[in-house]
Amino acid sequence: MTDPELSDLEVAHLLADAARAATLPWFRRQGLRAEDKGSAGYDPVTVADRAAERAMRDILARHRPDDAILGEELGNTQGSSGRTWVLDPIDGTRGFISGTPTWGVLIALGTPECVILGIIDQPYTAERFVGAPGVAAVSGPFGTDPLGTRRGSTLADAILFSTFPEVGTPQERAGFEAVADKVRLTRFGMDCYAYALVAAGQVDLVIEAGLKPYDIQAPIGVIEAAGGIVTDWRGGPALQGGRVIAAANQRVHAEALDILSKVPAD
Repeated sequence: MTDPELSDLEVAHLLADAARAATLPWFRRQGLRAEDKGSAGYDPVTVADRAAERAMRDILARHRPDDAILGEELGNTQGSSGRTWVLDPIDGTRGFISGTPTWGVLIALGTPECVILGIIDQPYTAERFVGAPGVAAVSGPFGTDPLGTRRGSTLADAILFSTFPEVGTPQERAGFEAVADKVRLTRFGMDCYAYALVAAGQVDLVIEAGLKPYDIQAPIGVIEAAGGIVTDWRGGPALQGGRVIAAANQRVHAEALDILSKVPAD
């Protein structure tokens, strides 16, 4: 039975706290081994990934036992409430094993129709980006500040991010490059931190392909709470991942979507 003493947001913070405690002892630790779980390209997983997800699942078993869980490393747990916690214990494991502080813990709660809340947590920098009903804030070493996307940007003055230069298929890559040709600045390699920067008003666009639900649902919760937009490349829902565009405002979203929508479906 759901624990009535804790709100969903309080439970989400407990999850993020537990994942911090599980991941930080392994970050930049000499001798950390990574197992390659990929069948098409390098897809590492470490003991830290699995420990963090187990820690979060233990909390949900105590406080939200009726909710389902979708986790990157430990799969699906069925629920009866119609709600699902979507967990990525380390989004950006390549960055984690490389020592770069661009990885993060992704936590979302949602239904099949929408994301209810999302957290992007960066344990090493102690920054936590939160989007929930009535909440859009980032907390960190210097206190807590409201989140808000950039309202006046256009494609011509936009900052665009993506995790990998080789975005998806050749057709998807061509679509990304067509947008990149129109923006002011393009950068790569930030993993989930790029989505946090959209919510914080630093970045205008993140465009990616081949995502999974656990890659994008927490960013959806944070960015939408901050006033931004997250859709697929046709302008539809992006809850299941795939081709995703996260935008700071309606104008930059529409301008980029005009280009991306022309990319043929697979």
